[in-house]
Amino acid sequence: MDVIAWDQELFIYLNNLGTPTWDSFWLLITDKKTWIPLYIILAYFIYRTFGWKKTLIILAGAGLMILCADQISHFYKDILIQRFRPCRDPEIAPFTRLVKNSCGGDYGFFSGHATNHMAMAVYVGLIFRQQKWLLPILVLWAMMVAYSRIYIGVHYPLDILTGLLMGSLLAIFFYQVQRIYTNKC
Repeated sequence: MDVIAWDQELFIYLNNLGTPTWDSFWLLITDKKTWIPLYIILAYFIYRTFGWKKTLIILAGAGLMILCADQISHFYKDILIQRFRPCRDPEIAPFTRLVKNSCGGDYGFFSGHATNHMAMAVYVGLIFRQQKWLLPILVLWAMMVAYSRIYIGVHYPLDILTGLLMGSLLAIFFYQVQRIYTNKC
């Protein structure tokens, strides 16, 4: 079995585990606006820990990281790879349980949601690396958001795994860059 066929079968299996009872929960998890309070709380703790100067550098790094993550995932998704989302794929769509009202854009490799949330989780986890309990919690949060994209029917597992990996790599890179600048403060 090739990788694409495996990815499609795993998607159909995972996507069809969903039930109407859980739909509203996973729609809440996948909604970017749900997490605004978390971002505000994290920014507050960054400020309390590092002060204004370093906080501005850390938040600028986070903003640039998310901007890069969005642009990279867009480039791969819409220009380079152009792999249909499962809800748009003529072979898979009939077996897809689409929970959202819309499918989103045509292409889905790789997931911007997974990339952005994992990037933020790892970046903040590295910033607060002394609090060893925080990184696993943030990674779990990012993985829940990532899984929600399979649950609602808009991404294949490989879209998610690639996004999680890309987000982690971007976070490590931007963490190292922001350290250079915060160490100068």
